[in-house]
Amino acid sequence: MNDDALRGFTGSVRLFPLPNLVLFPHVVQGLHIFEPRYRQMTADALAGDKLITMALLCADQDEPAPRPPIEPVVCIGQIVWSEKLIDGKYNLRLRGISRARILAELDHDVPYRTARVELIPDTAPDDLALLTRLRRELAKAVLPRFENDSPSKRQLEELFDGDMPLGHVCDVLAFALPLPVELKQSLLAEPHADRRATTIADALRVSAARADRPFPPPFSAN
Repeated sequence: MNDDALRGFTGSVRLFPLPNLVLFPHVVQGLHIFEPRYRQMTADALAGDKLITMALLCADQDEPAPRPPIEPVVCIGQIVWSEKLIDGKYNLRLRGISRARILAELDHDVPYRTARVELIPDTAPDDLALLTRLRRELAKAVLPRFENDSPSKRQLEELFDGDMPLGHVCDVLAFALPLPVELKQSLLAEPHADRRATTIADALRVSAARADRPFPPPFSAN
């Protein structure tokens, strides 16, 4: 959670629902804003607190509906760079700063959706040995998926060897790895860093096991 970005936070957020993007704290996502309602949202954010909250549309829902349902846990983001184009569209870089839970949508006189939310703090156990073991297990599940001496693997090794807290590491991995969007959303909704680490490691182990199985499977001798 970024105290500076959320100083004076009122609990009211601008919602930007998308069907296939889950933003996490501690990562930066590039966005191209072209719809008129979201151009207005961006202009209002830039003139105010610079906050835009990313929300995932519920499965089998399309954005053109007046107010399609969204997942209740969202990620508040801060605009850290912006470019307004000649045609009124925007290019943005949005940095995730905090999980939040939607309490109620609001009826403001604006073309985009807004909501009242409560912040969800990240939590982790005090057991240093447990955190070290989870970090080691996570690295063991992630690193073999990348080629030796590749830039991506070196960056990941630095991530695991650095002093970034386990919860931050999990959020970076959950955002960057090619995980199903439903799993990403469940990781966003989980405030406990140790549980996120276990979930990511388990998902990668299952994926690796399935990849090792021949397809189609060999015929049985029976």
